[in-house]
Amino acid sequence: MRKLLIFFSGLIFWSAGTSLLAQTTYTPELLWKLRRITEFQVSPNGQFVVYGLRSFELKENTGNTDMYVIPIAGGNPVKLTDTPESEFNPRWTSDSKRIGFLKVKDGIAQMWEMDMDGANLRQISQWQQSVDGFEYSPKGNFVLFSRSVKLGQTAKDKYPDLPLATGEIYDELLFRHWNQWADGTYNHLFIQRIQDGLLAGDATDILQGEPYHAPPMPHGGLEQCSWSPDETQIAYACKKLKATESAQSTNTDIYLYNISSGKTLNLTPDNKGYDTEPRFSPDGTRLIWTAMQTPGYEADKNRIMMYVFADDVRMDLTSDYDVTLSHPAWSPDGSIIYAQIPTGGTEQIFRINFKAQSKDDKMRLFTQGQFNYGSFQPVAGSSVENLVGMRMSMTDAPELYRIEGANARQAKLTQVNDDILKNVKTGNVEKRMVKTTDGKDMLVWVIYPPDFDPNKKYPALLYCQGGPQSQVSQFFSYRWNFQMMAAAGYIIIAPNRRGLPGFGQKWNDDIGEDWGGQAFRDYLSATDSISKLPFVDANRLGAVGASYGGYSVYWLAGNHNGRFKSFISHCGVFNLESMYGSTEEIFFTEREMGGAYWEEPQPKSYSAFSPHKFLKNWDTPILVIHGDRDFRVPVNEGIQAFTAAQIKKIPSRFLWFPDEGHWVMKPQNSVLWSRVFIDWLNKTL
Repeated sequence: MRKLLIFFSGLIFWSAGTSLLAQTTYTPELLWKLRRITEFQVSPNGQFVVYGLRSFELKENTGNTDMYVIPIAGGNPVKLTDTPESEFNPRWTSDSKRIGFLKVKDGIAQMWEMDMDGANLRQISQWQQSVDGFEYSPKGNFVLFSRSVKLGQTAKDKYPDLPLATGEIYDELLFRHWNQWADGTYNHLFIQRIQDGLLAGDATDILQGEPYHAPPMPHGGLEQCSWSPDETQIAYACKKLKATESAQSTNTDIYLYNISSGKTLNLTPDNKGYDTEPRFSPDGTRLIWTAMQTPGYEADKNRIMMYVFADDVRMDLTSDYDVTLSHPAWSPDGSIIYAQIPTGGTEQIFRINFKAQSKDDKMRLFTQGQFNYGSFQPVAGSSVENLVGMRMSMTDAPELYRIEGANARQAKLTQVNDDILKNVKTGNVEKRMVKTTDGKDMLVWVIYPPDFDPNKKYPALLYCQGGPQSQVSQFFSYRWNFQMMAAAGYIIIAPNRRGLPGFGQKWNDDIGEDWGGQAFRDYLSATDSISKLPFVDANRLGAVGASYGGYSVYWLAGNHNGRFKSFISHCGVFNLESMYGSTEEIFFTEREMGGAYWEEPQPKSYSAFSPHKFLKNWDTPILVIHGDRDFRVPVNEGIQAFTAAQIKKIPSRFLWFPDEGHWVMKPQNSVLWSRVFIDWLNKTL
């Protein structure tokens, strides 16, 4: 479950009066002070990048985003906005002279524009309802935006004489998704004409009357849409399945909407898995997108497909390569496709060069190193390959980098946290290879405390990754931060166990219907290997994790044979039968468990790999954390685990958030999370 991963979005506390000069290591307080680059966009002329920068105020439990612009060639950033309200969704006009963005006015997110120095600010929309995001068309004649439309009825609509009733009526599945209950509304895409610098006429709903979400729920944005260069068509991703059928399927297709005729064509009717992220080529003759072939499997190999309009031909560009790719982007001249790739415990940029003569040069890594690249964008107007990307590592907070030339020379563009981090000590991040029980080599990241002394003995934490198919890469987390944990005096063991991408598709697939099998043995191989090091205290080992990682902790609690002295499980799966019956995207449990728990014969996962079946072996202190609005792994999973621990007289604690979902998002809630997390470890290890 890619969506069962930890999305690194916890917010950390900054205690009043603490001096930055006193900060010598990563701490929750330090993390809270870090500014965070949100989204960015490269100007069409290739000279500048505009980006959002978010900072937080713990006392008010709020954050604020302002916008900046910086030359891509390097230089000092210019602050464009400085208001009590957040400005977001920055977008360049086609001539690179103006910047559009969204800002909430009178409770409605409206579209504004300003010059690239922040001057001549004006509101250009008069929408009666908030929008979620927008994109200019390539020539600047239209704007594409998304907002919700109401197509279904609530109980109050059906029974208007009961205005104080709070109940809702559902007849089909997906009555809740991720952290929201269904309310009869759907995300739709609209286009509206721009005339004399203002939005003119009525907006056109390109999914008029269709009870489907575009962009797709729950996390899709306008990256799931693409304008044709001549502004005649829009390609978009959508799962056009109703209710219960949608909960059981990943069948998202790419649709082509013709602006003049209003007709829509499904370009991918034959593929029953995911089809997402369409991108028109710069000349409009081709369309690429990412596709998963296996129905119901959200962690399948993600291929890059291409459609040639003139020939009506679809082709798999990556069929001969054991790679999974996402977020494709064209070079300005259309000769290269870039994409993100998980590889060897990192996230890098991959390159498909149509002009290359050799197979090895046609498809290869563009960037390499002990860091991650997140979002990136190609830069126009350069004589060499040129991109801007967000780079981070387990040690370094995200910053924007320029990536230039065929050899991907990298230069740091922003320094949004240099003043905060200049005096901060970090621990070494070491890459180790560990033999698994079936003779494979497994990459394990080991993170050491700052001022590490090899002559001392340190307690160690096994970090169990979520997903289950999400790589333990060089991510920088604002909550599950390895440097913060290490600075508290722990060595972190972070294995890329079975079931993670970046090591071939088979390694990724091997966890299916085997949650407590080889992946569990991989955890123990990593733990046993690292705990033999002379500076690790094998009598003080803990295991922590969230989502599938939380499941892993529950599983280890009944199957660790005395290795661990403390556990922390955040939003973990405890009972596979109740998980099947209470989660929302049924295709995930169908695929991962091998079917429903009532089938005859019952899939082995429910008897062999459900943590609640091994409660007789529980004897280790455990902290359970769960959010009440987590509909992916519902809160009863955590309640069951805590109840069992209490009845068995096992030292245990339950941290419950009534207003959080699968992740902890609110500032002071994240402060509480961090404090309880570290306090529990200090108490039990």
